[in-house]
Amino acid sequence: MHKFTCVHDIGDLREAVAEARELKRDRFRHTALGRNRTLLMLFFNASLRTRLSTQKAAMNLGMNTMVLDVNQGAWKLETERGVVMDGDRAEHLLEAIPVMGSYCDVIGVRSFARFEDKQEDYSERILEQFIRYSGRPVFSMEAATRHPLQSFADLVTIEEHKTKERPKVVLTWAPHPNALPQAVPNSFAEWMIAAGYDLVITHPAGYELAPEFVGPAKVEYDQRKALAGADFVYAKNWAAWADPNYGKVLSRDRSWTVDAEKMALTDDAFFMHCLPVRRNMIVTDEVIESPRSLVIAEAANREIAAQVVLKRMLEGLS
Repeated sequence: MHKFTCVHDIGDLREAVAEARELKRDRFRHTALGRNRTLLMLFFNASLRTRLSTQKAAMNLGMNTMVLDVNQGAWKLETERGVVMDGDRAEHLLEAIPVMGSYCDVIGVRSFARFEDKQEDYSERILEQFIRYSGRPVFSMEAATRHPLQSFADLVTIEEHKTKERPKVVLTWAPHPNALPQAVPNSFAEWMIAAGYDLVITHPAGYELAPEFVGPAKVEYDQRKALAGADFVYAKNWAAWADPNYGKVLSRDRSWTVDAEKMALTDDAFFMHCLPVRRNMIVTDEVIESPRSLVIAEAANREIAAQVVLKRMLEGLS
């Protein structure tokens, strides 16, 4: 596997989940695979779970790891072609990328949407330049449009806890004080559809996701109707996608917060969230601390998802 940016790069999902389960049973079985190999992790944005879980996954495989916070530990990078670099950006990404590639074997990149230009965000310019110019296998540690490592971990978590072959999974918008990217909900929808689950997406009017990610999922604007009979409830905030409101907060309606009364509408559903979570905005204390909350299990599976991806990339180098 030379790149990992979306569900289509992982191949057969049953095989991927089976591999994840195998690695979870014995995380150090393939330490020889990464010996004398180096992972470079580049962060254009902050991280907790992604950084720690991916670094641990690499260590499980015997890899060396290097971590660079681009905004604090490097020259400011120019990303536009054809500009006169007479400002505060001292280095161009087109030189920096091949240089970084010369120091490592695999590259992970984390770069969020900026909400300045939708076309630029959804073109994934930074991630795509690493894929094109680094000469190394590249995987996304969250980009403007998707967060595939999170969604892979979500899939593994659901597979571990589901009691029916085709569970009903509800992705619900929830309020947040800030404008958040669509990457997690886009990616979650994409993976749930690929897995063949019964996916329902619920949100206030104006928060529609890009059609290519919604696909055949049912969209329900009444949250209570959407939650009826759900087996898994995935709460997440996102900013508006459609023009002219791209990147804007249209609502902070607390009636969309997931609470115990909402969860009582489900079929004793599990609660899920990618973390970090704004308590009593996204979800109440009672729900996130309940025995049906899977947020810690999801976070733990981030290590396993990253290890599958890295293992496959290393096998491609052998």
